[in-house]
Amino acid sequence: MARIFITGSSDGLGLLAARLLIQDGHEVLLHGRNEARSAVALRDAPGALGVVTGDLASRAETTRLAEAVNALGPFDSVIHNAAVGYREPQRAPTAEGLPALLAINTLAPYLLTALIRRPARLIYLSSGLHRGGDPSLQDLTWSQRPWNGMSAYSDSKLHMLILALAIARRWKDVHSNALEPGWVATKMGGAGAPDNLMEGAETQAWLAGSGEAAALVTGQYFFHKEVHEFLPAAAQSTTQDRLVAECARLTGVTLAPH
Repeated sequence: MARIFITGSSDGLGLLAARLLIQDGHEVLLHGRNEARSAVALRDAPGALGVVTGDLASRAETTRLAEAVNALGPFDSVIHNAAVGYREPQRAPTAEGLPALLAINTLAPYLLTALIRRPARLIYLSSGLHRGGDPSLQDLTWSQRPWNGMSAYSDSKLHMLILALAIARRWKDVHSNALEPGWVATKMGGAGAPDNLMEGAETQAWLAGSGEAAALVTGQYFFHKEVHEFLPAAAQSTTQDRLVAECARLTGVTLAPH
């Protein structure tokens, strides 16, 4: 039995993964953006260990969220599932002046990775759209270029893959992987999405809790429990180090080197 924390687990893929893991006998800590979403998570994932609340658009709330998780930990696995989509019509700055999409999809997973007591497994939710992301990592804050929600989302999903691979290279005691759930029917993907929603959730749960040798790997990118090809630039150590350095600069929090 493992103890697993899942961000963004009040609905969609995160909630489905939580239910699967609870059914398999694991202890699952849920997360909601606010008290109302946290209540929904507890209602819809009966048998959960509990829930923590925090808005990942806020650096202060994300930091407090990490403290709350550590107070309940340690955890064997952390699934970085939470994200917002690409339909944001504008840059939508946070209190820190950063695009909300960047704060939630990129900087919050980085912060939580850096601040939560190191688990044995880390799982990062990427997307096939990462292949359209910009591996140069120029202007992460969109302060020098006109806002484009789709491009910003694609960038953020590339960031998730790069971060997963950077952790795998740096932290040899952690199994760190990313996954592509496919285009699935969530609030983000829309009702007409063609891929299998459950298979995306099953891959998250499998990487977090399975004892199978195929799940106990690191530095891989998965699609429906199979190792999948990804944008080659994400595997470059210079790209990984640049993203980590930019995240550290923007958050003021340094990631442990090993």
